[in-house]
Amino acid sequence: MNTQNNNQHLPLGEAGRGSVSIRVGILGAAGYTGGELIRLLINHPDVEIVFANSESNAGNKVCDVHEGLIGETELEFTSEMPFSDVDVVFFCFGHGKSEAFLKEHSIPESVKIIDMAQDFRIAAPTHDYVYGLPETHREAISKCQHLANPGCFATCIQLGLLPLAKAGLLTHDIAVNAITGSTGAGQKPAATTHFSWRDNNFSFYKLFSHQHLHEICQTLNELKPEEAPHVTTPTPLQLPQGGETAHNDIPSHWEGQDGVITVDFIPYRGDFPRGIFCTEVVTLDKAINKDELIKLYKDFYADAAMTHYCDKALDLKQVVNTSKGLVHIDVFGRKVVVTSMIDNLLKGAVGQAVQNMNIMFGLDERAGLRLKASAF
Repeated sequence: MNTQNNNQHLPLGEAGRGSVSIRVGILGAAGYTGGELIRLLINHPDVEIVFANSESNAGNKVCDVHEGLIGETELEFTSEMPFSDVDVVFFCFGHGKSEAFLKEHSIPESVKIIDMAQDFRIAAPTHDYVYGLPETHREAISKCQHLANPGCFATCIQLGLLPLAKAGLLTHDIAVNAITGSTGAGQKPAATTHFSWRDNNFSFYKLFSHQHLHEICQTLNELKPEEAPHVTTPTPLQLPQGGETAHNDIPSHWEGQDGVITVDFIPYRGDFPRGIFCTEVVTLDKAINKDELIKLYKDFYADAAMTHYCDKALDLKQVVNTSKGLVHIDVFGRKVVVTSMIDNLLKGAVGQAVQNMNIMFGLDERAGLRLKASAF
């Protein structure tokens, strides 16, 4: 089997390139997230890729599929899944496939799992997966065996709202608009991903019903202090086709609370490849000094490895090709406009997954993630 380096499965702490050798397996390695994950891990100082699984590409060189890696690796795709040879396995599956895969395959209990699908993001007594948002769950991540990596929209939106949620300031409707690049739709072609349709075009989809709303609301309600003011929960709306919005699909463990935080979210398709640019309009109970709110954000993210508050207005190229999250606020009386942005494939997917891996194995959170933005 072709591996990424010659450490030959050295035990943790005995690697040649660094103090630790984390042996990694990747499932679903031929897609966008698989390719970006390989790109990060072949340059990670403490990682050995043991296998990159792809049934349809078994025997082919990784760089023949992910052509941006030509000259970077001789790794080959394999149909094998030697779980006993790895310390952690990344699931780069589409949504719904991770749970099905685990019902059909046995992975040793000693092997950590980082799942990038949405299958285990909502807390439930039926699984032990920790939600992998480092800005809020770092301690739990450091102790977990199984991790559910957050969604891309969910990450970007939460980064903009977390400080307000923890301060108990989310007491009214939250209006969110966010635009994502075409890679957010995945590698499989669809009518809305063709260049001729997407180029010089703009559209919305999944009004008020995007699947990431569940995990967003879960985190915001977990952070809300018990002594926070009552949340004015909006009356559920009806979509034109008769379906109910996510306001009516609140997980049962929130029931009984005196109002829950909900989000009105409109996602847009952009005519660029990667990145998410999000604006969130929050109404406060009373006007708060802008400097006070800025301090709230800076204090909240003071120890965050990859998320930073910016005093200046943001533009998307500041984060493209990085695993950073950037946040900015403007204040207009009782209205706060939050701008947040990430690269959907990195901080919104595999960059965050690598950050979580680093935390799970006690490494520097930024190991393998010191990337320059495509600012020009």
